[in-house]
Amino acid sequence: MGKQYETVIGLEVHVELATKTKIFCGCSTEFGGAPNTHACPVCTGMPGALPVLNRQVVEYALAVGLATNCAVNQYCKFDRKNYFYPDNPQNYQISQLYLPICHDGWIEIETAAGKKKVGIHEIHMEEDAGKLIHDEWEDCSLVDYNRSGVPLIEIVSEPDMRSAGEVIAYLEKLRLIIQYLGASDCRLQEGSMRADVNLSVREAGAKEFGTRTEMKNLNSFKAISRAIEGERIRQIERIEEGRKVIQETRRWDDNKEASYAMRSKEDAQDYRYFPDPDLMPVVISDEWIARVKARQPELRTEKLARYQSEYRLPQYDAEILTASKHLADIFEETVALCGRPKEVSNWLMTDAMRLLKEHGQEPEELGFAPQNLAKLVELVEQNVINRTVARGVFEAVFTENVDPLQYVEEKGLKVVSDEGQLRQVVEGILRENPQSVADYKAGKQKAMGFIVGQAMRAMKGKADPALVNALVKEMLLL
Repeated sequence: MGKQYETVIGLEVHVELATKTKIFCGCSTEFGGAPNTHACPVCTGMPGALPVLNRQVVEYALAVGLATNCAVNQYCKFDRKNYFYPDNPQNYQISQLYLPICHDGWIEIETAAGKKKVGIHEIHMEEDAGKLIHDEWEDCSLVDYNRSGVPLIEIVSEPDMRSAGEVIAYLEKLRLIIQYLGASDCRLQEGSMRADVNLSVREAGAKEFGTRTEMKNLNSFKAISRAIEGERIRQIERIEEGRKVIQETRRWDDNKEASYAMRSKEDAQDYRYFPDPDLMPVVISDEWIARVKARQPELRTEKLARYQSEYRLPQYDAEILTASKHLADIFEETVALCGRPKEVSNWLMTDAMRLLKEHGQEPEELGFAPQNLAKLVELVEQNVINRTVARGVFEAVFTENVDPLQYVEEKGLKVVSDEGQLRQVVEGILRENPQSVADYKAGKQKAMGFIVGQAMRAMKGKADPALVNALVKEMLLL
């Protein structure tokens, strides 16, 4: 039997913070502006331009640190990390090496083997770099400084994860904490959450870590899973062949499902860090920490427990609803208006999820008002419309955020409960389907279902189903 190997994984997660302006200047952080339109002398590194720290960046970093059980460095400062690259206009990046804002935290994840704590080594604040666009047509590289100076926190984990499954559980937990705090939208596809994977393998039972590689360019959970699996296999194959794993930075190509070397890290690059002379140290008082703590919202774990106790929802419902902060907000606001938690949960978990899938959207993109879903729930409850019609109305609420009451009036969708009118319709169906009548009288119960269906179709789904059922039964027995 061959050797058994263990994978050892640590992550560096960069998160763009949800501030309106950049970390050291007043430029907009909005995603998607025309190149170099969100730039000024500070974030383009002009000589003599001075940085001024955005207080909200510190608040968000503190909030994330406290929510991940970190200790706070109440005296922290910024350092210059010197390197020369076109996307880095000052030729240094302002970061925190020696005294990061938070350190020694942890979060708990669910694994196949049960609960597990993943350690957080540190969280530090820094500025993002610009973005290089490689134009193959013109054979040149262009640089866009819109992203330069966008505030980041970097969350550095301990090497505590052992599989792609654990990594994804850690990232999902981290993403939900940050989204619930409102510190970032954490959209991997837009780059507002980016993970670099440090991975090594060692023989099972060994104490020493193997040589690690770092993988960059991972912008989806699927890509991260594939990259981990691919790199694990590559390193094991090298060891089995008697070759060394080289400490290097590798770039993952998700289309080719392979990684390739970017640069060697045989000797750690010397960034010549030194304290930034233009920025004062940040002194965080006990009162400031207490204020941030007092503002912390209810996070997913507490919400999950409360939905089951307060709203009497099954665990499955609670897990789906709380997996998106936006979905949980819609649920709670709707329940506050109509007071029917299970009914609201059913609409969100079945019809809303189905339509999101059909439209290729995420729960964060739900755009209808909770008031309109509450009105729909009440229209069904009061038997103004039946469930079949309600599903069509919900689609209109989902796509156009219509007022259900108005929509039902305009389209003439109210339940028809006029017994005389329904009796006439049922009589017509029975006349047209003598074979079904004979089948029912011969003991075939399914025939009644067919007749009810035909009557509902004739009424375009607007008839009161209970009344139609009662009338069909009564008239079949005549």
